[in-house]
Amino acid sequence: MSTTWILIANAAQAKLYANLGPNKGVELVNEYVHPESREKGSELVSDRSGHNQGHGNGRGSYVPQTGPKQNAAEHFARDLAGMLDEGRSHGRYERLILAASSPFIGLLKQHLPLGVSKLITASVDRDYTGASERELPQLLAHCVVL
Repeated sequence: MSTTWILIANAAQAKLYANLGPNKGVELVNEYVHPESREKGSELVSDRSGHNQGHGNGRGSYVPQTGPKQNAAEHFARDLAGMLDEGRSHGRYERLILAASSPFIGLLKQHLPLGVSKLITASVDRDYTGASERELPQLLAHCVVL
């Protein structure tokens, strides 16, 4: 019996489902919430950007390379990738289906270790986090027989 994990995610939440074979449906394994991704960017930083001495009488300011919301999404993607790698290393699944919002799916794939990436059988660029367990078989019918 082979197990397929299905990760449904966006930058603020994720649901992990398991499918134990064709026509067996899905079972919720775990839910992950990342509330920082829902906050305003101004609430994610502790203070203003630093200043540097400009040329002449002017001043400049440092601008972070990535915004606070992007940084929060990166952390969540990294956490999910670590969880998927741990599941792989313990043999909890043999195949993986990813369904995530754009551009979060790109962040997630960027942080996946090679061993996990090799187990991906389908990747869907859609946010299905609001879908119920009953709706998933229809939404993912092109990827797997649930």
